Amino acid sequence: MLPHNALVVVADGHQAVLFRNVAPQGIDLHEVERLSPQHLQDESQGKQPNETTPRDEDEATFAKQLAERLNTLVLQNKVDALAVIADPSTLGSMRKHYHKMLEQKLVKELPKTLTGATGEDIARALA
Repeated sequence: MLPHNALVVVADGHQAVLFRNVAPQGIDLHEVERLSPQHLQDESQGKQPNETTPRDEDEATFAKQLAERLNTLVLQNKVDALAVIADPSTLGSMRKHYHKMLEQKLVKELPKTLTGATGEDIARALA
């Protein structure tokens, strides 16, 4: 069960879509924000080791920056509950940067690529 007002993040290594669950009971997702690497590049610095390819480095950097953005939202008390859906690689990179407070707010993680999916498809995946 996804709590009312939960933040749902659907991400891959290139973009993220943030939704809020507006249903008092059940799941009704409304998109609140779309993020790309350009949206996050000024918020975070840091790169992966040189052994990675440029594409892997960009994806890992985006995952890190997205996790840091989510950490900030949690620390600012803007998130009561959080669900993260991301491709396995992005999800793994994000987990390395979760703040302890974010981990406490996390109600669900799904290792799936759903960035192109509709809100209804995402709701079904969360159910």
